Amino acid sequence: MGATGLSKDALHVYVGMGVLLGAAWLGRWRVGDWRPLLAVLLVALAGELWDLIDNIRTNAPMQWRGHGKDILNTLFWPTVLTLLAQTRLFRRS
Repeated sequence: MGATGLSKDALHVYVGMGVLLGAAWLGRWRVGDWRPLLAVLLVALAGELWDLIDNIRTNAPMQWRGHGKDILNTLFWPTVLTLLAQTRLFRRS
């Protein structure tokens, strides 16, 4: 898509992971903390709001399933990493 050559679905995955790791780093939070995941959710919702506004502006049909899929694509791996980070698997002794 555009300059990256990636599909829209792949971009959502990369953005979600980037926001999770970036928020954890900037906030000095653990990845297992809920705050980086909240940042991912807020960015995903903001992106879909932007898409909705663009659809209204251009009189394009609403793609509700597509918006839901985009939010799930953005949140899936950050949620998995957050949950894994809360287990003993990723904790130091």
